[in-house]
Amino acid sequence: MPRATSGPATRQRRKKVLKMAEGYRGAKSKLYKTAREAVDRALKNAYKDRRRRKRDFRSLWIIRINAAARLNGLSYSQFMLGLKRKEIALNRKVLADIAVMDETGFKKLAEMAKEGIQKAS
Repeated sequence: MPRATSGPATRQRRKKVLKMAEGYRGAKSKLYKTAREAVDRALKNAYKDRRRRKRDFRSLWIIRINAAARLNGLSYSQFMLGLKRKEIALNRKVLADIAVMDETGFKKLAEMAKEGIQKAS
């Protein structure tokens, strides 16, 4: 008896892959084999880049905080040390938002950080 190769499960699996490949150019959206390769690669990159996004945003926040801190006469590390010594617990996302949206508020934080640095030395 010949082996069945076109059962419902196989068809569903192939339809699912081709559905995910909609919008790809050329054969990648039409032919199962090339579509599967393209979808596998896309899923792998999506997984990797979801983790990468977290690193990229943290890096961006640090750059913004550093730029604002330097406008107030501090480096990033001095600023963060001063906040830590004054026991001001704001995360980098919030600090970066304050740096961009509220310059006077960030200036007050920088002054507090300077006090924190002087208090310890």
